[in-house]
Amino acid sequence: MKYKVSHTTRYLYTEAVPICHNQVRLGPRGTQRQHCLDHRLWIDPAPAERSHRMDYFGNRVEYFSVHEPHKGLTVTSISHVTVTGATNPTPGPGAAWELVVSGLATDCSRAGLDAYQYTFDSHRVRTSPTLAEYAAESFASGRDVVDAARDLTTRLHRDFTYDAKATTVHTPLEEVFRHRRGVCQDFAHIQIACLRSLGLAARYVSGYVRTEPPPGKARLVGADMSHAWASVYAGELGWIDFDPTNDQLVGTNHVTVAWGRDYSDVCPIQGVIIGGGHHSVSVAVDVVPL
Repeated sequence: MKYKVSHTTRYLYTEAVPICHNQVRLGPRGTQRQHCLDHRLWIDPAPAERSHRMDYFGNRVEYFSVHEPHKGLTVTSISHVTVTGATNPTPGPGAAWELVVSGLATDCSRAGLDAYQYTFDSHRVRTSPTLAEYAAESFASGRDVVDAARDLTTRLHRDFTYDAKATTVHTPLEEVFRHRRGVCQDFAHIQIACLRSLGLAARYVSGYVRTEPPPGKARLVGADMSHAWASVYAGELGWIDFDPTNDQLVGTNHVTVAWGRDYSDVCPIQGVIIGGGHHSVSVAVDVVPL
């Protein structure tokens, strides 16, 4: 599947901003299942400085700085990407999940060492006995790690309600779990915390998902959204991605942008401004199959 992905973010300020510094992670990364054909970033007003680099996790990070007074900022990312198959061509059967856990502490291969860092707590994801207990219902002794993770994905989808007004990016994970409401970012964090609470390696993935309009309805341009899901390390099978928001294995409807320990590592746009007074932000995303 080939997609054109457009992501536009607009900031409006009640007072002029004389200077701002920003970094963005909006360029889709290359994976075994995905190839980014091209990626362009348009910024208005035009920045005085801009550069790019690869971060610790291998994500593309673009930096820019605007040095002229402005009361609005528009950042538009346009990418063309091809996606083939699921996150792993043959996602099962895998090893018993306990064997994957025990192997993480002794695997000195490049893949094993990379995965091991995702077993620890991070800024937005903290392990706990409560989350381990919740996950244990899916992870019976000796159960296949992929099968168990798939069951956990289904349970999260069943037990949690998607509610865009229930949380913000700063809502603690414990509060999300207590109220069982949130958005894709929250669901991904909960699933990662559950997996890590059992000793498994899990990472946060940001990207986009293609959405279909209801039967008989026209597709609305800009109606898609940024998305997030969780990825679990399954030993010899590598990383397998699960989307708890939609209760599915990540496949050709998903476009991967970046991954890290949690949302803090892959925030699409972040920066600092001087002045500006009150501000508002709007986001429009369009995932168009070509």
